Amino acid sequence: MKVLVISHEYPPIGGGGGKVVQDLCSGLASHGYQIHLLTAMWGNLPKKEEAGNLVIERLPSGRMQSFRADFRAMASFVWKSFWRGLKVIREWQPDLIHAHFAVPSGASAFSLSVFTHTPYVITAHGGDVPGGAPEKTSGWFRYVLPLSKPVWKRASKVAAVSNQTRQLALKHYKVDIQVIPNGIDPASYHPGKFSNIKAPTIIYIGRFSPEKNALAVPQVMVQLTRLDWQCIMLGDGPQMDEVKALVTENHLEHRFTLPGWVEPSEVTAWMKKSDILLMPSLREAMPMAGLQALAMGLAIVASDIGSVPDLVKNGENGFLVKPGNLNGYAEVLKKLLDNKSLLENCRLRSREMVTQFDMRRVIAAYEALYQQALKGKGV
Repeated sequence: MKVLVISHEYPPIGGGGGKVVQDLCSGLASHGYQIHLLTAMWGNLPKKEEAGNLVIERLPSGRMQSFRADFRAMASFVWKSFWRGLKVIREWQPDLIHAHFAVPSGASAFSLSVFTHTPYVITAHGGDVPGGAPEKTSGWFRYVLPLSKPVWKRASKVAAVSNQTRQLALKHYKVDIQVIPNGIDPASYHPGKFSNIKAPTIIYIGRFSPEKNALAVPQVMVQLTRLDWQCIMLGDGPQMDEVKALVTENHLEHRFTLPGWVEPSEVTAWMKKSDILLMPSLREAMPMAGLQALAMGLAIVASDIGSVPDLVKNGENGFLVKPGNLNGYAEVLKKLLDNKSLLENCRLRSREMVTQFDMRRVIAAYEALYQQALKGKGV
């Protein structure tokens, strides 16, 4: 089967959603699917790459930040991916279009389907759904929402990465939505060895933005200065200066490492040095960082939201905390830092749990979705 995939995020740009697209495309290609991906250009990356059944084509969209695409960049990507997609469809004749992120890629897939009668499926990742990330998208969803409804309605099939994303979407789009969680390949991750001698390392991975609650990390860790620990914060975003200021004000410079935004390929190297993933998000769908933490055998301290409870079993591989409860995060971190045996057991349990999210299951679910899309009316 030939599949034209459209996604404005793909490593090294974007967050966890882009990594999901990468893993799924690679997995489908290894299963014999011919995949042609249209994504956004960034820096000096090659315009086109080919690896077996996978072709990656990057289009200029005026993207200014690796970790975030503004509305203008997304609108530009819709325009560029439509015209390039039109040529690819006419020359290559794919069986199906797969749009990752209902906004912006869904608009491109919709337009291509209208012009070429090629059926398409959508995967909603969270922030592309009204209410998924209101602090970032509520302003422009007031204008985009009416235009997005035909995009969802015309899709042959729609998937969401979590039940939370599905429920948010159903408030606005009266379509059938199937939940297909993000997946991971456990065999490609190699956890570091646990040491009960060195200071445990806590890691935060994600945008430094309000919905990810990056400011909570130094606010929590300052409560634990009497204990031995180190903290790594990977990422960048609008709250970076505030995070740095909190670290400096509380004299924690010798405890914190802030490398900035790193490429997805570098994330696991940092995780290998770590013991605990701290994820104090106020909103999450199915976080890729959580899946990677399972695969890397990290204990997880996270907010009790979205699909996070699927990744964390209280007292087994980590702890769930009410979103925004700084004292709650500090309390459970103290348990792990005080009790090395508990920390080691949580790490071992995470590695056991990752098999539930094996990418092979996710690929099988998408294969079934593709077949259903082609059997249906499509257009």
